Amino acid sequence: MKMSRYVLKRLILMVITFSILIFLIFFFIRLMPDFYVTGLNEDPAIRAAWIKREGIDKPIFEQFIIWVTNIFKDGNFGYSFVRKRDVIDVLAQRLPETIKINFIPFLISIPLGIALGIIAALKKNKLTDHIISVAVMILISIPSFVVAVVLQYLFVYKWNLLPSIYVLPKDEAALDPMGDILSRVLPTVVLASGMIASWTRLLRAELSETLTSEFMLLARAKGLTKPQATLRHALRNAFVPFSPALIGGLISLLSGSLIIEKTFRIAGVGGLYLAAIGGAGGLPDYPMVMIISSFYLSIGLLSGIVSDLSYGFIDPRIKMGAGKQ
Repeated sequence: MKMSRYVLKRLILMVITFSILIFLIFFFIRLMPDFYVTGLNEDPAIRAAWIKREGIDKPIFEQFIIWVTNIFKDGNFGYSFVRKRDVIDVLAQRLPETIKINFIPFLISIPLGIALGIIAALKKNKLTDHIISVAVMILISIPSFVVAVVLQYLFVYKWNLLPSIYVLPKDEAALDPMGDILSRVLPTVVLASGMIASWTRLLRAELSETLTSEFMLLARAKGLTKPQATLRHALRNAFVPFSPALIGGLISLLSGSLIIEKTFRIAGVGGLYLAAIGGAGGLPDYPMVMIISSFYLSIGLLSGIVSDLSYGFIDPRIKMGAGKQ
């Protein structure tokens, strides 16, 4: 019962937080001086229909109510005059590419990050741990776009091992499947290396603390070897805070990577967002900015709440919402 109340409370708080933040985003976007200029070159009848549908001539708060009503009533998030389509259709077209480019690095990073984290924790303060820790620190400290540019220079221009520094567009990829695979090697490596470094650092910290706990000394005193005690007790406890991070990371795949998508010209949500802000059609595509901002905000809030709630399912000893005992 307490768990149900806690979940309901978190969901209500998430909805309230989302509503406040999305209204602020909507408010500031509608205040942009060139927002009302969007679509001036269109047919007057189209612009008049747009003004009526969006309530552009009404106060800001009433415009927000109309925008929300249109979403729930017609599934209409707005119209992009730059792309001449409803923004929800454009987002739905780009989202699969974002998931595709991020999912493989995520799968690769999990076993490698776990393995390196365990090795570093078991070899703490030894040469192996120092090598892994230095590599992790370098990968976390250096921006991903720097790693991407260096790899592009080495593998494409210097060593000629890969055909292109950019991911092939969908039409070219259909004609050249092998070229499509090769063009995705570098973004996969860049994204996976950052994830591996994060998982390694997190698991090493948790496992190192667990290995020095009193219950581990008790397990060793009962006759268990260090590998047995580590596998049966230490890893199980270390994975309690580690597993929710994996779950949150899986949900966060939907948000993609703005910098990596731009660097490798990936036709995903991140590149779409930058193009909308930068004004690919001469003016910023504000309806597109609005829906992608809403999308990113919902993914961030959902990732956080799922990660928090997963603690109680992963470890039954944790009583969610139990308060002080």
